[in-house]
Amino acid sequence: MGTEATPGCFWRGLRLLAVDGTCWDVADSPANEAAFGRPGNGRGHDKSSFPQVRMACLIEVGTHLVLDAEPAGCRTGEVTLASRLPRSCQSGELVLADREFLGVRLWRPFTDSSADLLWRVPANRILPVERQLRDGSWLSRIHAHTDPAHRDPVTVRVVAYQLHGTSREGENYRLVTTSLLDARRYPARQLAALYQERWEAETVFAELKTHQRGARIVLTSKTPDGILQQIWAHLLVHHALRELMVRTAATRGLDPDLISFTETLRSARRSVTLTPGSFSP
Repeated sequence: MGTEATPGCFWRGLRLLAVDGTCWDVADSPANEAAFGRPGNGRGHDKSSFPQVRMACLIEVGTHLVLDAEPAGCRTGEVTLASRLPRSCQSGELVLADREFLGVRLWRPFTDSSADLLWRVPANRILPVERQLRDGSWLSRIHAHTDPAHRDPVTVRVVAYQLHGTSREGENYRLVTTSLLDARRYPARQLAALYQERWEAETVFAELKTHQRGARIVLTSKTPDGILQQIWAHLLVHHALRELMVRTAATRGLDPDLISFTETLRSARRSVTLTPGSFSP
């Protein structure tokens, strides 16, 4: 939805996307538990009060539009769900993701889509220096767990940095990226600053689950098909609201972030309530 004129949508000609996951609590019924599973309870050996659906999403950072989503039961991991999202990626995009997604198993499907990647590295991952670049970043390799002989490596560029002036002062962070190897065109300092845009995905999930659905609300259908229908309905309504916000911002030359999601949601609800039939089913 965003264009190069939309603030926060592009960086150096690349459309910014983010991959992340969340969970939905669903009605406690035998059918839902059988289809989706019930997570463990962190407070003890008992299970959670509700079955859960896990969902991975591909999000356009600058507009908060959910471009693709993959829901499944809570027994299915985020990496497995995210591995189905490259179907919606293409050349000219830069996909941001947190450290739990880093691995050759997921890295290759995304790079096969011709998108570029900028993902955080787990603290325990060793990334030896193969070639130092002019801005302090370096080239290294990552390997699949199924490749103990390291015969089929993936070359990455590593960016290391620290955050200052925050509660995590002095903590070391590392990012890896794909073909953005030109340190002059893609400076390490700018890549490090860019990574914080990944957190926009958390805002999207708050819009969906806290403001639109309602805080601590459980999806009500007693059947798996009904639950999936409710999730897709929420995603479609969120997409419609965000598209309205982007169009409104564009007419006034504003950043879409300056328009309130909650006020847009209230306005949409009033228009549907006061003028029945004005909103297509």
